[in-house]
Amino acid sequence: MKHYAGLDVSVKETAVCIVNETGEICREVKVVSHPDDLTAVLKDSAWNFDRIGLEAGPLSQWLFEGLAKAGLPLICIETRHTKAFLKAQPNKSDRIDARGIAQMMRVNLFRPVHVKTMTSQKRRALLTARKLLQEKAIAIENDIRGLLRNFGLKVGMVGAVKFEQRIRELVDGMPDLAEIIEPLLDARSKLRRNSAALHRKLLVIVRNDQVCRRLMSIPGVGPVVALAYTATIDIPARFRNSKAVGPILGLTPVLHESGESRRIGRISLCGDGMMRTLLYEAAQVLLTNVRKWSWLKAWAMNVAKRRGRQKAVVALARRLAVIMHRMWSDGTQFRWTRKEIMPVAV
Repeated sequence: MKHYAGLDVSVKETAVCIVNETGEICREVKVVSHPDDLTAVLKDSAWNFDRIGLEAGPLSQWLFEGLAKAGLPLICIETRHTKAFLKAQPNKSDRIDARGIAQMMRVNLFRPVHVKTMTSQKRRALLTARKLLQEKAIAIENDIRGLLRNFGLKVGMVGAVKFEQRIRELVDGMPDLAEIIEPLLDARSKLRRNSAALHRKLLVIVRNDQVCRRLMSIPGVGPVVALAYTATIDIPARFRNSKAVGPILGLTPVLHESGESRRIGRISLCGDGMMRTLLYEAAQVLLTNVRKWSWLKAWAMNVAKRRGRQKAVVALARRLAVIMHRMWSDGTQFRWTRKEIMPVAV
């Protein structure tokens, strides 16, 4: 007889529910959230597992890797789909959620999620840490501006390089205020230095990665966008075609159709928010800063004339995602003219 299991993971403990193919509960237990402890429970010879469900979350990648190495048929399932399924339960607890996930596995009613390779996870961690340091540094700069504004001291338009010099000029002659601002400047300076160190590490990775260098041949795509794209897509072959990348990144419109009503709304905003933002910024750079003409820029300008600039940037971001996937899959460079390129559907 086949068995199915559902894992409801929390930071300390994981609720495990095992059911058979008729839906009868065979065992329920709480285990420490560690691959070794879960493996000890699930590797029992009494169970003949067909599928084991694990909801995507902060610990899912670590647990998935450990349990998959143990030879268990683990499947990471999509969070929103799981939440919608479990809403049918009148009560909510870890045990009830584990039961629901186990039943999802039994009736084959789930949406699997791709678990990234360790290389992509590390690259994503680098991008996240770099972005976090940048955001904290900018937050401190804005706080310093606000504090000085209370005393009538206006920082004005100044870049990151000359920011510290400008602040010291403003508080010169005000020792009490300088003592307050100095620790903030030190913290901001350290954040900027560490952010620059991570950025240099990022550039080294991109320099030694052929795929990233190939993607950077696209106008508007720099090292950060290229590295983030490879870390997000991870394995290009998991998409049936390049056109499927747009919906995964939340760059396609939402369709609501019921009876005679059919409405097309804004983009879905599903998937990776960081990657979507970077693609949007790359599209803006291509439209505004890149001076060399290309078929891609001409296409985006025509969209802007018909639909407006905002929609053109979103459409261009989606098309960039499609083109990058095609180039990655085919191993080709970006072609600047239409004569050199086959049409790419978006």
